[in-house]
Amino acid sequence: MTIKLLDCTFRDGGYVNDWHFGYENIIWMFQKLQKANIDIIEVGYIRDKDSYSPDRCVFPDTKSIKTMFCKIQKNTLISAMIDYGACSIDNVLPQKDSFIDILRITFRKNQIDEAIKYCEQIKRKGYTVFLQPVSITSYTDREMLDLIDKVNDLKPMALSIVDSYGLMHEEKVIRYFHLMNNNLLPEIGIAYHSHNNFQLAYANSIGLLNIPCKRNLYFDASLYGMGKSAGNCNTELMAMYLNNNFNKNYDISEILEIIDIQILKFSNKYSWGYQLPFYISASSDCHPNYVNYLFDKNMLTVKEINKIVNMVEKNKRLVFDKEYIEKLYLKHQSRKVDDKKAYNELESHLKNLSVLLLGPGRSISNKYEKIDEYIHQNKPVIFSVNHINKIFDSDYVFISNAKRFEQFKNLFSLNNIKSRLIITSNIENRDNIADYVLNWNDLSSNETIVGNTSLYLLIKMLIKLNVSKVVLAGFDGFSKYTSNYYDDNYEYYRQNDTPKETTRAIIQQINRFQKYIKIEFLTTSRYQTKNKVK
Repeated sequence: MTIKLLDCTFRDGGYVNDWHFGYENIIWMFQKLQKANIDIIEVGYIRDKDSYSPDRCVFPDTKSIKTMFCKIQKNTLISAMIDYGACSIDNVLPQKDSFIDILRITFRKNQIDEAIKYCEQIKRKGYTVFLQPVSITSYTDREMLDLIDKVNDLKPMALSIVDSYGLMHEEKVIRYFHLMNNNLLPEIGIAYHSHNNFQLAYANSIGLLNIPCKRNLYFDASLYGMGKSAGNCNTELMAMYLNNNFNKNYDISEILEIIDIQILKFSNKYSWGYQLPFYISASSDCHPNYVNYLFDKNMLTVKEINKIVNMVEKNKRLVFDKEYIEKLYLKHQSRKVDDKKAYNELESHLKNLSVLLLGPGRSISNKYEKIDEYIHQNKPVIFSVNHINKIFDSDYVFISNAKRFEQFKNLFSLNNIKSRLIITSNIENRDNIADYVLNWNDLSSNETIVGNTSLYLLIKMLIKLNVSKVVLAGFDGFSKYTSNYYDDNYEYYRQNDTPKETTRAIIQQINRFQKYIKIEFLTTSRYQTKNKVK
C-alpha cells in the first residue's frame, strides 16, 4: 500500500477568496509545498468561462497553467480539477506539453456515461485520471457497484469517496470504502475528499488509514482546512499523522510557515470551518445552501430552519433549488389567523394620536435627551420594534421575527413587561403570550428584499390602521464594522449581511410609503432622506 497526500488549497481553498491568492503568493506557496514533500499539489480549476489571470487559481485551459508555472522546476506530482462540462477537451494540451500530471474529473450521477467518455479522451492525451463522483452519499449500493464496473473498464489512477457536504460519519465512509475495495481492480487506488461539517474530516481520514488495505490510497487536505463551507481536512494534521504512523517524511515546519505567512491572513478576512449552518445541513443530509438561504433571512429560529429543511423532498436535498426553498419558507410563514378584532382594537387605540417607533440602534442611548424631550412634548403612542426597549417605556412591542420572539417570550410570559405584545402570524403564539396576532401574509411583500423586515411590516400595519404620521428613533441602519445596537444583547449571528443593498432598499421603500403615511426621523439614520422632525 502506498499513501499519498494531495493538497487542494489552491483549488478547494479558492472558494473562500474567489481563488485570488496573488501571483507571488501562489509561486511562493507552491515552492513551500514542494519543500514540504507534499505528494500531489492541486493548482486549481480548469474552466472555459474563466479568463487567465496570474493572480487566480482558475484557468481557461491547461496552457495557462503552464504559463503561470513556467519558471518553476517541479519535483512532485501536479493535479488540476475539471467539473465535467466546464472545459472542452480542445482546451486540454497533451500531457507531454503540460505542467500537469493528473486531471481530476468531477461529475454528477446523471453525467456518469458522458464523464467516463470524457475521461477516456483525457487518458488518451497522456494524463493520469482521478474520478470524483460528486456527493457520493446520493449513491445507493447498487448505483455504486454500477459505477465501479464502468470505472474498472476505464482503469483510472483512483476513484474518490467525495463527501461533498460533509454528511458522513466514520461507519458510512468505511462502508463506501469496502464497496470500492472489494470491487475495484487492484491497480485502481481509492481517494478520500472530506468536508468538516461534523468536525470529522481528520477523524474519518484516520479511520480509513487504519483499515488493512493493499491498494494505493490518496487523501485530500488543505492548509489550515481552508475550503468551501465547513472547510476540509487539514494538511498539517494529516502530514503529522502520516509522519508519526506511516513513516512519511513531510516537513511540517514548511507547512506551518505557509499557514503563518499566507493562510492566517485569509482566515482573518474570510470565514470557513465548523459553523452552525453547516452542522444543520449535514445533520439533515441536505445541500448547505438551503440552510444558508434560511439563515440569511435573519427571521427564523434554528428549530424553524430544521423544520423547513426537513420538508425538502429527498430527491431534492443534494441539489440546491432557490425557488423551491423559497416556496417552503413562504408556506411555513403563512399561518392564517382572524385578525379583524385585533385591527379594530388597535385602530381605536391609535385614533388621532401621534406614533413613535423605537428601533434598537445606538442612537437610543446617544440621543436620550432628544428622544425624552420629544416624548414629553408630544406624548406619542410608543412602539418598540423587534426588541424590548430598556430605556423608554413602550405602549406596544411589535415582533415579526421568530428569533426575537424566542429571545423575549419568557419576559412576557412572566409578566415582566407592561407593554402590549403584537406579533405576526408566522410566529406561533405559544401559551397565548401575545395580545394581538396579525396575518403575516397581508403585511409582507416579495417585491422588495426588505419586505419581511419588522419595520416594513409595522409601517404597513400603521397604514392599514389609518395612522397619518409616524416618527422613527433608533433606526440607525446596519454597518458591518461597528456595533449596531445600544445593547449588545441584541446582536445575533448574521450569515451574509449586505448592508448597502439593504439600506438602499429601505430608503426606496420609505419613499414609497410617504404616499400613504408621513415618515420622519427623530435621530440620524442611514435610511434618512430629507425628512427630519422639525
